[in-house]
Amino acid sequence: MCHVPNGLLITDALLFDGESAELVETDIRIADGRIAELGRGIRADVPTIAAAGRVVGPGLTDAHFHAYAVGLHSDEIEAMPLSYVALAGATRLRQALARGFTRVRDVAGGDAGLALALERGHLVAPRYLYTGPALSQTGGHGDPRTITEPWAPRPGGYTEEVVDGVDALRRAVRERFRMGAHAIKIMTSGGVVSYTDPLRVPQYSPEEVRAVTDEAARRGRYVAAHAYSPEAIVHSIDNGVRSIEHGNLLDAATARRMAGAGAVLIPTLAAYDAMDRRGAAMGLAAVSQAKNREVLDAGKHAIRHALDAGVAVGWGSDLMGDLADDQLVGVRLQAEVMGALGTLRAMIRTNAELFGTWPEGGPTAVGAEADLVVWDGNPVEDLSVVWDESRPRTVILGGRVVGD
Repeated sequence: MCHVPNGLLITDALLFDGESAELVETDIRIADGRIAELGRGIRADVPTIAAAGRVVGPGLTDAHFHAYAVGLHSDEIEAMPLSYVALAGATRLRQALARGFTRVRDVAGGDAGLALALERGHLVAPRYLYTGPALSQTGGHGDPRTITEPWAPRPGGYTEEVVDGVDALRRAVRERFRMGAHAIKIMTSGGVVSYTDPLRVPQYSPEEVRAVTDEAARRGRYVAAHAYSPEAIVHSIDNGVRSIEHGNLLDAATARRMAGAGAVLIPTLAAYDAMDRRGAAMGLAAVSQAKNREVLDAGKHAIRHALDAGVAVGWGSDLMGDLADDQLVGVRLQAEVMGALGTLRAMIRTNAELFGTWPEGGPTAVGAEADLVVWDGNPVEDLSVVWDESRPRTVILGGRVVGD
């Protein structure tokens, strides 16, 4: 990492603002971690990057990241010491930053300790938003027990916690916000890697979901729900959920209801592609492989339904264990539906608006945090500049060069 105490100058850049296909020729002066000046012919006695006509754009964001998912199964993760999980999670975050992700939202894990280490500069990582362990009903997607395990639920872990009942859920939500959570994650349908829950059936009662969203709303925050089927999506948004994670089985009618509710869809195409290609070799159970096949091809259709209905579509990866190195594959897969510019907008503006981090004037305006990537080409015209990890890139976080 190169520390730049007095600022940074990028010369002869083509600036991509995260929205428009039109690029602007400019120099970029950075001071105190923010964009201080834009224009041609800027001079400053600071370290300089000669862009030489390369494209400079906002850093990417991942709205469905799992820092603590150091294994494919939650019981494998929970069996490890937290110190190991956190250190391995720091490596996963650093690798994401090197790919060009300058902000991630961890929607099933993370805690104040990891966030504090990042804030105080002990780790090189993207800006970090976390929910703490996801909330699951007994026998839900976040309950890792098989049918032969004891009745008593396991205590809460690093990535998920089984919590039943309105009062217990209110306490759990309040505790997460006490510990600095950005938002709350709940499981409202079955999942691929869980053993005992049908994929399509909604989870949690309406009263339980509403208790979670009510507590979040009073804090000015929101709830993200793991939900695949139309039934589970409607169950979620009718009870106040804002962010639908995955949504692979979304249909046109439900997409229209999402649009009316102002809900956001966060597709995670990389996860299903990776599990289809690599899951069996990593020990993915046969029941999980069958569930994955059900949602694999449906994910792209869900995005089309969402776009047709006017639903805001963001971007997430959702990769567990060694599958994390497929993060950029998800960029290519989503571009097959949304095109290069649409996918970049999803990864930059839509995610940021969901997070509440979209700055006035946009992420490349004067005054914005200098979280930038210098790309080896124009990603608007050729998105392989982003998803091909062999293509060089220079990553700048808060005005510091952190990856090149």
